[in-house]
Amino acid sequence: MGLIAEYEITCERLPLVGVAGDVPEATLDVELQPNHGNPPPFIVHATHETPASIEQAFESSSFVAEYTLIGQAGETCRYQVLPALGMEAQLGDHIKDPSELRALATTDSIIDRIRVTPTGWIQSGWFNDKAVLDEFRTFWQRNGEFALRRLTYDGEAAEAGDGLTDQQREALRIAYEMGYFDIPRMATLDEIAGEIGITASSLSERLRRAQTHLIETTVASTWPPLPE
Repeated sequence: MGLIAEYEITCERLPLVGVAGDVPEATLDVELQPNHGNPPPFIVHATHETPASIEQAFESSSFVAEYTLIGQAGETCRYQVLPALGMEAQLGDHIKDPSELRALATTDSIIDRIRVTPTGWIQSGWFNDKAVLDEFRTFWQRNGEFALRRLTYDGEAAEAGDGLTDQQREALRIAYEMGYFDIPRMATLDEIAGEIGITASSLSERLRRAQTHLIETTVASTWPPLPE
């Protein structure tokens, strides 16, 4: 039976970590397009109430050769980023044996989410067995730091609420503490937004995204399939 794992890699030389450091309040999720050139482009989903801050960070990054805004929905912008360097060149002397990095790309695994943080990457993916996951673990323990955050067998339900961003979790917690979910409601969006330091519209979107995620990972996943 395969494994589903989420783990954190601490390595400040990983691509786009500098961008996350320049805009630490943003959420950056990355998809790779391995069959679209060498080095392959990155698709970056950047969530921030001021997209110009993300673009300024792209422009100051030595990793980013070009970027193109593909589309925008609310606070989330989708960019195609063309790297100035390949992964091995970006990591440079930080990696003791580059052949081991190339070997990871041929393992029986699928990395389906990468979140960039100011200190590294949070990755989640599917692994054929424990031995494959151990290849990733031992590689990053030798070349940075590796911390396992969640591990389940495929087919098992993920822990409720897993996958919320730090900003979403903060918004839910403060809204709850201030009585936004009470009946009758004891706080307004404006009051909670002022406590967090964002606009009411940004808070509203953040709460909706968090609530949607909780519903999708708890209630919706238990519904029977729709009839044909």
